Amino acid sequence: MASFNKVILVGNVTRDIELRSINSGSSVCDLGMAVNDRKKTASGEWVEEVTFVDVTLWNRLAEIAAEYLGKGSLVLVEGRLKFEQWESDGQKRSKLKVVGDRMQILGNKKDSAVQQTPRVSGGFSQGSHDEIPF
Repeated sequence: MASFNKVILVGNVTRDIELRSINSGSSVCDLGMAVNDRKKTASGEWVEEVTFVDVTLWNRLAEIAAEYLGKGSLVLVEGRLKFEQWESDGQKRSKLKVVGDRMQILGNKKDSAVQQTPRVSGGFSQGSHDEIPF
């Protein structure tokens, strides 16, 4: 039996990116994303529904995110779901998050006075350079 784990999100970064290194020397960052959905209620009124998603990026992808993204930046992230469990103060905790494999910056470079979108063919990717850009 085969399985498939793929997530594609487009949303806004909810906080500034903090880049860090782990003991192996790899770079990592965690970013929050707000993904909006617009729905029509039974009364015919349109309402915005926001879903907040935690995303982890690794290595060069994390470094690029820290350099180019800030709070409010619009970004597309492709990745996979990961379920994490841990214990804190005797309580079992869990969280479903996204581990990003590819990223495309859709908005402006953070802290830029010039309103331009960085253009990168195929986006930034953790994977092989042989991938077909969509």
